Amino acid sequence: MTSAADDKKSPKAEYNPLTAAEERVILHKGTERPFVGEYTNTKEAGTYVCRRCNAPLYRSQDKFESECGWPSFDDEIPGAVKQVRDADGYRVEILCQNCGGHLGHVFVGEGFTKKDTRHCVNSLSMKFYAEGKELPPVIKKETRASGGR
Repeated sequence: MTSAADDKKSPKAEYNPLTAAEERVILHKGTERPFVGEYTNTKEAGTYVCRRCNAPLYRSQDKFESECGWPSFDDEIPGAVKQVRDADGYRVEILCQNCGGHLGHVFVGEGFTKKDTRHCVNSLSMKFYAEGKELPPVIKKETRASGGR
């Protein structure tokens, strides 16, 4: 039998465990320092998934060099990323559509690519899986709400 205190902890515990730095970015909308992220210069073919819930977010073919200090993508996997106007009213925050984890910000009109869009994503918000490597199962929010897996 679980207590009320256990019930309050369980939704967070069902997602992948996060380090303190990952929590600061993903849960508290922080930003990692530029040019230090694990995936800033990754050029390998593969898929980037949400570090918190494993949902596929971006494909390597949509990644490009923007020299901004963070991994940049000009497109997301359809339906994977939610855009929300930041509290400052200027920037647009990007979140994992599945778990709501903070990914970074999206900018339009900079002219870096033909799509004219730059998803500026914190490396700490993602995990990379090389092409041919099996992706982990997604931890779905509906699964968490029903208590089953």
